[in-house]
Amino acid sequence: MIIDYGEELPIGFGLSLAMNESAMEQFSKMTEQQKMSVVQRSKEVGSRREMESLVSEVAKGQWSL
Repeated sequence: MIIDYGEELPIGFGLSLAMNESAMEQFSKMTEQQKMSVVQRSKEVGSRREMESLVSEVAKGQWSL
């Protein structure tokens, strides 16, 4: 998946989003700056549990810059 600004999603983040409809919906509503911030954070994730936590935050609309 490629975001409008040309940034490619890390595969683990993309798969996690695809498995969580709420997260996918919330991510699509984010501003480009928010999306870039989430993608950057997803690149820094060190475990599956951390990725699940990040995607959960996105799904709940709890993401902030």
